[in-house]
Amino acid sequence: MSKAGSAPILDEIRERLFAEQDIPYREFQAKLIPGIDPESMIGVRTPALRRLAKEFVKREDIGTFLEMLPHRYFDENQLHAFIISEMKDYERCIALTEAFLPYIDNWATSDQLSPKIFKKHRPELLARIRAWLRSEETYVLRFAIGMLMQHFLDEDFDPAYPELVAGIRSDEYYVNMMIAWYFATALAKQYDAALPYIAEHRLAPRTHNKAIQKAIESYRITPGQKDVLRAMKIMGK
Repeated sequence: MSKAGSAPILDEIRERLFAEQDIPYREFQAKLIPGIDPESMIGVRTPALRRLAKEFVKREDIGTFLEMLPHRYFDENQLHAFIISEMKDYERCIALTEAFLPYIDNWATSDQLSPKIFKKHRPELLARIRAWLRSEETYVLRFAIGMLMQHFLDEDFDPAYPELVAGIRSDEYYVNMMIAWYFATALAKQYDAALPYIAEHRLAPRTHNKAIQKAIESYRITPGQKDVLRAMKIMGK
């Protein structure tokens, strides 16, 4: 991938992003995403980014922008994620996803990257997820868990999948929070299969408690199930 420089489409994208700049929103956003230089944030709200992505994904020269990594601005990364998410050709989409993942450096961009076409190619996607789950990169791993949560907790669920997530051990906060989110969602969608991981304390203590907290907050968990989960909380963690 080429180092980000200048090109007509990049100049156009930056002009459009700055036209959507919201300074108070940028200041608010900077507090939510630690580790990102606030100076790299333009401050573009998500609806505007989605609208721009739907427009730019149709451009013949969009590949030039997508190859210009790393990007200078956080908002360019966000737009990049939304553009990939709009792509309708699976092979191109997965190739661009693989190329972009090493450059993701925050939870927001990782979570915004959610290609719609993936749901039509779950068998092929699962092989990619298994590979991403072996990554040592924080946001590649977070993305992998997120994709397993999004696409494989319904009709394509297999009890082997939560086993993959429970086996992850990481010191990274944003990985562990995604593990908790995965199990909270699994409890809502596949309660009987997910409950043993909580009952048997298969997760790290803080991740365990966070999964319970998120599950209890869910309207999809019954009052009785919430009582069971509350009793399983690890005190002092």
